[in-house]
Amino acid sequence: MLKPQVSRQPNSTGTHLLFQKPFIQGSRHASLFLTSASNFKIESKKHFRVSFKPTKIKAVASLTEESTAIKVKAVVTVKQTIGGLMTSVGIERGLDDIKDLLGKTLLLELVSAELDPKTELEKPTIPAFAHRIGGQVVEGDVRYEAEFEVPLNFGEIGAISVENEHHKEMFLQDIVLDGLPHGTVNITCGSWVHSKYDNDRKRIFFTNKSYLPSETPSGIRRLREEELVLLRGNGQGQRKTGDRIYEYDVYNDIGNPDKKPELARPVFGGKEHPYPRRCRTGRPRCETDPSSEKRVGAFYVPRDEAFSEMKQLTFSAKTVYSLFHALVPSIGNVIVDANVGFPYITAIDSLFSEGIEMPPLSKETVWKEVMPRLFKVIAGGADVLRFEIPKPMERDKFFWFKDEEFARQTLAGLNPYSIKLVKEWPLKSELDPEIYGPPESAITSELLEAEIGGITRVEKAIRERKLFILDYHDLLLPFVSKVRELEGTTLYGSRTLFFLTPEGTLRPLAIELTRPQMDGKPQWKQVFTPNYHSTGCWLWRLAKAHVLAHDSGFHQLVSHWLRTHCVTEPYIIATNRQLSVMHPIFRLLHPHFRYTMEINALARESLINADGIIETSFSPGKYCMEICSAAYDKLWRFDREALPNDLISRGMAIEDLTAPHGLNLTIEDYPFANDGLYLWDAIEQWVSDYVNHYYPESGLVASDAELQAWWTEIRTVGHGDKKDEPWWPELKTRHNLINIITTIIWVTSGHHAAVNFGQYPYAGYFPNRPTIARAKMPTEDPTDEEWKSFLEKPEAALLATFPSKLQATRVMAVLNVLSNHSPDEEYIGEEIEQAWADDPIIKAAFEKFSGRLKMLEGIIDERNANPKLLNRHGAGIVPYELLKPFSKPGVTGKGVPNSISI
Repeated sequence: MLKPQVSRQPNSTGTHLLFQKPFIQGSRHASLFLTSASNFKIESKKHFRVSFKPTKIKAVASLTEESTAIKVKAVVTVKQTIGGLMTSVGIERGLDDIKDLLGKTLLLELVSAELDPKTELEKPTIPAFAHRIGGQVVEGDVRYEAEFEVPLNFGEIGAISVENEHHKEMFLQDIVLDGLPHGTVNITCGSWVHSKYDNDRKRIFFTNKSYLPSETPSGIRRLREEELVLLRGNGQGQRKTGDRIYEYDVYNDIGNPDKKPELARPVFGGKEHPYPRRCRTGRPRCETDPSSEKRVGAFYVPRDEAFSEMKQLTFSAKTVYSLFHALVPSIGNVIVDANVGFPYITAIDSLFSEGIEMPPLSKETVWKEVMPRLFKVIAGGADVLRFEIPKPMERDKFFWFKDEEFARQTLAGLNPYSIKLVKEWPLKSELDPEIYGPPESAITSELLEAEIGGITRVEKAIRERKLFILDYHDLLLPFVSKVRELEGTTLYGSRTLFFLTPEGTLRPLAIELTRPQMDGKPQWKQVFTPNYHSTGCWLWRLAKAHVLAHDSGFHQLVSHWLRTHCVTEPYIIATNRQLSVMHPIFRLLHPHFRYTMEINALARESLINADGIIETSFSPGKYCMEICSAAYDKLWRFDREALPNDLISRGMAIEDLTAPHGLNLTIEDYPFANDGLYLWDAIEQWVSDYVNHYYPESGLVASDAELQAWWTEIRTVGHGDKKDEPWWPELKTRHNLINIITTIIWVTSGHHAAVNFGQYPYAGYFPNRPTIARAKMPTEDPTDEEWKSFLEKPEAALLATFPSKLQATRVMAVLNVLSNHSPDEEYIGEEIEQAWADDPIIKAAFEKFSGRLKMLEGIIDERNANPKLLNRHGAGIVPYELLKPFSKPGVTGKGVPNSISI
């Protein structure tokens, strides 16, 4: 705990006044520890007065008879919660009701932004109790009111301290001060305030006015600095549920070696397995592996990072918890044999028509109440897990079978981040040939030219930028030998080539699957092409299933988890540790970090953990996170997380300052890129307006100590395994800052929306995107019996390659829940933050931003209706709407939330 200090202003000879009860830091809309001189007690306040008026009164400034003070009214909005305020029972509830009746629910103290001009000390605070306004509960809000008498020389309000007199924590939404000479003062809290019986330290919330560090008013400068010190913690001890401490740690809680030796996993973060850092929990170390952390108790996140418990917001939290802790285990109990597959393709369809009868959830609750979209009631009252038909399947039952749809989805599907331009020929691996075998690809010019139909040569196609590739060869090949030691899965390195047709669509040309030299066998590789002979046709379908499993794994582990969820956690930690809530950049970024840390904690608990949903359902099995670490090491660069740079790096665009968005797309009809660039430009313009307002000169960026510490910590600690990379942007100018902030906001909004909310539409019918390939190709060293079996029943070979019934059903349930927008979703550009609304210039900039996003809605609708855009319009094709900014609860396939909320 921070010890009380005597602090001095520069050139000051007086000491600052210290408050007796320290204020405690909150959600970053708040707080720190202060102490106060004992002679400043509430009962000694000359102008202290509390009045109760259960009416909607807006206070106005009025002079007392002494003409030395004005009346100021505070209205505090508290959210009604589940398990908190208004719902507790027993003696404590009775005592809290009495406090409400007596008008002593919250003790508030006004803090001046100015020092006393005579003593150069902090001015005494002005206290008042807040009382509940009648029985008002409006849309889950409970309001409290306090009245202060503020001396005319008190100066501008800089902050307000809060002490919760209840026995339960409460969620403070905001505080509004009316009656001050310069108008209403808004204080956005958005934070849990603990009971004084749990912690006697007060909380402090700063006003919504933003300040660069050098501009901080003298009366609250010390509070700003001390707040950040408290938020950083000391790196010791185990974090508790109510803590608000942000610290870094490696991913050492993925495995569970104390439960089973086979559940041991490496530590991710460090030289051997580079990885971003997560929030430290401080749990005890495992007995069998001291480098790993025990998976006991709750997965800590700072209190205000957790899912909201407001009544109207419980849907998302309850559904996600029920998914991981009830539904997924129950599916495993119903489908006893984990290896049983589907006997026929038509049997897969029964998941959408007949469903799976589930055991009762509990006497009090049934499945349909927890997850109504997934469950139907049948005769006899039983609950049946019956999946909704995904939109692509609803439009075209055989969409997953078609080569043109396979190719189209690389541009307008769930993973539009992998397709690349072929720039060099012939294709060649960069891996060590001594370990993995000959590096040359088996895909030849002659083979491709035959597939193209003789209309062009390979060299010309490359020169004209018409040859594209999905390349998972070098990333996956080092793991093939290890993965093949696991039961029920297999793996290859893969390359898939596409040709850009004159119509602007992609056509698949060839798939190469490679097994490295292993187990005394030489390297095996084979090229498969679209075929008009039955045997070749089925081999092509099987090869596609393998490639789709590779792409599904890369999408989930890299494009989705790593490049949005995982890399963002260090941004959140650094923002809370280094940027004061008063900092304008904190207030710009904060809406884009909502719930991300809680979702990431849930992922560590149930998704990416040893024997979790990812490991048991995706091809790499227990090596999923090692592949994710390898991708971070070899592929991830912050500068290329900016959408324009990403497109350029993959050869999907060329810089052209005269073109729209400053780029020429290699494939003109690239739905993700076309919509994404418009969204990127809108975000960049909004960030530019915001940054230029608070930093009228570039020199202010370089001299901003908090900002520089923030960026340094992101690079050297949060992403410390890459701290020496030369590609990290500098942070010296406004242009640097605009680019960095735009990139972070894009990752948490547009990038995440593009790879998350289409999961169920595109992967809900799993043959379109199988997550695992369980069987090797029939042509890889087959026995006579294996080859005969394939020839007699090729459909069985495909079904044996597809996920098992248990794997498919679990993944479908997870994707259905995680693809949906919850009722409390906050969409980008939809609602203005109060701190922005309080500044006319920022308010106008936000309104312009919001207007551009509304225009994007219409532009996307027009593009989807354009028959010339064949990658987003046509018979049976689902319109590309993943980057439409706005959506509704329960809708999949469109909407761009502010943050990585699911």
